[in-house]
Amino acid sequence: MRRTIRGTLASAAVLAVLAGCSTDVEEPADSTATESTSDSTDDAAAGDESEWFVQADYDEQDEQRSATFEGDESEPWLQYIDGEMTDTADFKSSGAKKVCFANASVSNPWRQTGFITMTQQLEALKDKGVISDMEVRDAQDDDNTQLADIDYFISEGNCDAFVISPNSTAAMTPGVERACETGKPVVVFDRGVETDCATTFIHPIGGYAWGIDTAEFLTDNLEEGDKVIALRILPGVDVLETRWAAAKKIFDENGIEAEDFFTGADPTKIKTIITDALNQGEVAGVWMDAGDGAVAAIEAFEDAGVDYPVMTGEDEMSYLRKWEDTGLTGLAPVYSNFQWRTPLLALEKIFAGEEVPKEWVLPQTPITEDERAEYLEANDGMPDGHYAKFGGEDLPGFPEAWQDR
Repeated sequence: MRRTIRGTLASAAVLAVLAGCSTDVEEPADSTATESTSDSTDDAAAGDESEWFVQADYDEQDEQRSATFEGDESEPWLQYIDGEMTDTADFKSSGAKKVCFANASVSNPWRQTGFITMTQQLEALKDKGVISDMEVRDAQDDDNTQLADIDYFISEGNCDAFVISPNSTAAMTPGVERACETGKPVVVFDRGVETDCATTFIHPIGGYAWGIDTAEFLTDNLEEGDKVIALRILPGVDVLETRWAAAKKIFDENGIEAEDFFTGADPTKIKTIITDALNQGEVAGVWMDAGDGAVAAIEAFEDAGVDYPVMTGEDEMSYLRKWEDTGLTGLAPVYSNFQWRTPLLALEKIFAGEEVPKEWVLPQTPITEDERAEYLEANDGMPDGHYAKFGGEDLPGFPEAWQDR
């Protein structure tokens, strides 16, 4: 699918090159910071066609923000935008199946939360006799490792289906294509690749929608000429780059002075960036492409003894709690963590011969101040690194599996 899959390139070479491990349950790894900074997004900021800005993609995701989703609103992980469907009649068969999952990593709290949700969904489908086992290999954020993981699964020959969460877009394309050539179902989710051979590609609306939601919120609450510090985790990941490309376009169009920095989600680095900016003058807003480190950013304002900024973070619990405690003007954009359930539920449909969306676009709705208390109450007792819209309340192990991570 050109706009979402081929229209993005990603490279997330952040962690050390480590061998992938095969296990049913992974031990979450700590997030790793990068040391790079950037202020070189002017082409995308201006709305020009560039590596990270495609006007057609921007327009499509802007429209999808208000789209009607098929399916039950109480099960958003099964909802989708009406579109092309994949006929899976040839995959219909009885008996429990083995799934092979090539995961990019569990190197940050968002991925850790999602993987817990996925393993609990797995337990439910094991109980139903749909899946017999899920063999997992974790690439630890390395392209070469993930390609080797995919090739291992193929050569092993024991996989009834493949699930792939790509580390990066272009580099993983050959691996996904090789999986497709086996004739087995292939489910790609979260990040895309440059081929449409997968049985289904599952993802929330996307980075442009995130960028539009957040930048419009900030511009609505700021004045022309105000300064915004944009905190970005790492370069080269499609859904992160498009978040910033969309936001920068809107900031420029509205006369907001936005300066971006890569942080690796390192709290110390975030505090330093904010402190340095405050020493140079007033900072009216903070924009983030992910919630990691949001509390550190807020604490930098507290340390400086200045007013809180208008801010966008994410639906991570640490940010929601700090947002409530401070009373700052904020928004929690969401890259729906419940999507980690959908690949296995898609395979349930595929093994039953039911059609599935070729591109499975899931809802992606920010949490507003009016909704914050509801999500705080629903996730009471969850750790700070948990994500409010994880969508696992009806799964086995709730809530202990997410609490005892």
